[in-house]
Amino acid sequence: MDKKQLEEYKKQLMKQIEGFPEDKQQEAKKQIESMNQEQFEEFLNANNMVQKQGQKCIFCSIVFGEMPSTKIAENEKAIAILELNPISKGHTLIIPKEHIEKPEDLPKEVQELVTVVSKKIKNTLKPKEIKIDSKNILGHEIIGLVPIYKDETLESPPKQSTPEELQELQKQLEEKSENKKEEVIKEKNPKKIDAKFLPLRIP
Repeated sequence: MDKKQLEEYKKQLMKQIEGFPEDKQQEAKKQIESMNQEQFEEFLNANNMVQKQGQKCIFCSIVFGEMPSTKIAENEKAIAILELNPISKGHTLIIPKEHIEKPEDLPKEVQELVTVVSKKIKNTLKPKEIKIDSKNILGHEIIGLVPIYKDETLESPPKQSTPEELQELQKQLEEKSENKKEEVIKEKNPKKIDAKFLPLRIP
């Protein structure tokens, strides 16, 4: 396993650790950070954390609900979750439900969800623009949506979000969607006009 792959595993493992209780979290992070490359690879193999043929990757585990996430949208081919360590408020990951390794193999529904979520973020959080970042992590193609408010870039340092912050943001985005649905329903069901206010018809 090369250095880049190990770094990706370490990054994903650190994200998982953030769901631990505070005391366990600090202990686990300290242990991982103290390992050199060889020790960390041995640790992954010993705990069956390296993806093997037929074994689900971390993103597949999120899709199947085996790992917690903060979901804000979904269609038949992909889900959208809030990034645990966002570059900016509303940083979102679009994850195909299938384990797809090449961007050219992504179904059109993935791009459709990118469009829907981008509009939702723009309408709710009002960023100047949204940067779209396609990348392959541990063999799973994902698309990142990074809202730009000031001078953020795709290389800006991420910040850790608390579960409470993610839940509040999820609520904001869901409320916006519900309001939109209500508006559409009202448009489809206009108020009936009271006949007594209509002019009399002269034969």
